[in-house]
Amino acid sequence: MKKIITLIGALALLFTISSFTSSPASVQDGGDDIIGLWEPSNGKARVKIEKIGSKYYGKIVWLREPIDPATQKPKVDKNNEDEKMRNVPLRGYRMLKDFVYDEESKEWSGGTIYDPESGSLYSCVITMKNDVLDIRGYVGVKALGRTDTWKRIKIKKKN
Repeated sequence: MKKIITLIGALALLFTISSFTSSPASVQDGGDDIIGLWEPSNGKARVKIEKIGSKYYGKIVWLREPIDPATQKPKVDKNNEDEKMRNVPLRGYRMLKDFVYDEESKEWSGGTIYDPESGSLYSCVITMKNDVLDIRGYVGVKALGRTDTWKRIKIKKKN
């Protein structure tokens, strides 16, 4: 009888521990796979995607040509429709905003992407496969948009 009670107690303890370790709070959100450093297909920039609260954002953290040849100063958002934003440096600029991950469709949507070369803001949906992002920007209808492929930049850890 004592062995049965000990066995039941051990099983109860095991069940309790496993329920804590497999709870949704401790399992990494599939949407977090997007977090990291990415390079658009043109190779002109690198964008760091991070999660803030329950949404995903991306900011420019590196530019191949960070200095504007005309001014010899750091590049700014000179093509922005909003005149007040034209002096904002591109490095550090949050170009991806407000994405939410949908587990069912395996995509990040509901956000926007800003194109500093044109000064335009687009609705956007992001999908990922094998450390490659397909970033689809569009106005109104997804089918009429354009897709760019971004590759993950792996950061080598120093020993």
